[in-house]
Amino acid sequence: MHAPLHPDRTINAYIDVTGSDRLERLRSLAEALTDSRVLHINSTATGGGVAELLRSIVPLCNDLGIDTDWFVMDATDEFFEVTKAMHNALQGSGPPLTEEMKATYRAVNEENAIELEGEATYDLVVIHDPQPLGLLDHLEATMPEAVIVWRCHIDLTDPTDEYLTFISEYTAQVDHAIFSRSAYVGDTAVPETSIIYPSIDPVTEKNQTLDAETVATERNRLDPLSFEDPLVTQISRFDPWKDQFGTLEAYRRASEDVPNLQLALVGGMAGDDPEGLELYEQVAEAAAADPNVHVLTDLPDSGVNVLQRESDVVIQKSLREGFGLVVSEALWKRTPVVGSNVGGIPLQIVDGETGYLVDADDASGAGERVSTLLKNDARRAKFGDNAHEHVREQFLLPRQLVELLGVIADEL
Repeated sequence: MHAPLHPDRTINAYIDVTGSDRLERLRSLAEALTDSRVLHINSTATGGGVAELLRSIVPLCNDLGIDTDWFVMDATDEFFEVTKAMHNALQGSGPPLTEEMKATYRAVNEENAIELEGEATYDLVVIHDPQPLGLLDHLEATMPEAVIVWRCHIDLTDPTDEYLTFISEYTAQVDHAIFSRSAYVGDTAVPETSIIYPSIDPVTEKNQTLDAETVATERNRLDPLSFEDPLVTQISRFDPWKDQFGTLEAYRRASEDVPNLQLALVGGMAGDDPEGLELYEQVAEAAAADPNVHVLTDLPDSGVNVLQRESDVVIQKSLREGFGLVVSEALWKRTPVVGSNVGGIPLQIVDGETGYLVDADDASGAGERVSTLLKNDARRAKFGDNAHEHVREQFLLPRQLVELLGVIADEL
């Protein structure tokens, strides 16, 4: 277990991007929690949406006067292979769950629990996703008075039964569970639930407005991409559920109608995802013959920001999606999105107003929607304005934090 570094955050940084009523509500909720200690635990500090959220939530809570820590598990490659199989199976497709896999999962969680024994006692512990759930076998002994909240960020609409049964042994022990959509609760064994949509942080380097010099620098760094020709981008981890191959097919369909169309497939490598590098290599090989397709990895946040702003259309053709905050990131920057009608994507895209929704297996339909947007400048501009306001109201960090603190206050 280790505590990752995170930047300073102040609630005053959000005055210009959200309503004053939300900030006042945050301060009011925080006043009732100033004597409480809160701990967040997850499996990686880099490369995933959960880590991004915690990198903002934890320092903001401390700025509001709530004593909040964040620990990341120390784990082996073997453990992450097991938990990636678990992640895939809970989203509908994975290998059989073996006793050896269960033993690996329990052993690594036990090792991390032992490291927690020397830490201070917390009033409430938030466990993110399935990886640290095994800590529950030991938390009751080390922190018997702590309230345990499980924050599930993945899509549980069609889980493999044996994996759901396994994690339910743990989720049945928590006091409260938070899901990103009501449809995800399903048959998961949890005593009490809340639904909280994830959000983007508008003041980070990835989402803030950039000065002209930074934009120019990042555009030069992205050479040979041309920002003079039409550009479609998908930004996501290299993960089978993100369907980069389907995005390639959609691009090829759109390029039949749009001359000189380019595609940027951009992704990072999450620290707890052993499949990432292999899939990146497969995608790069599939795209190698087309000079207008650019497969990029591990861009700085400022580079991602520029790509989302400078692209004509963003596409998110996931097959399963816990939420997919890259959609709101692009919409916030006034770039319309064509996305699959799965997971949290349809919560973010208003079909026909901020972008378009297509069936997850309809690559040709996705390409047609991309083509429609690329051929109509006025529609893209209107969708972009609609998108920015939609995200401002629904998917910025202060709204999520209000709801999270509300759950914490109710539990304590």
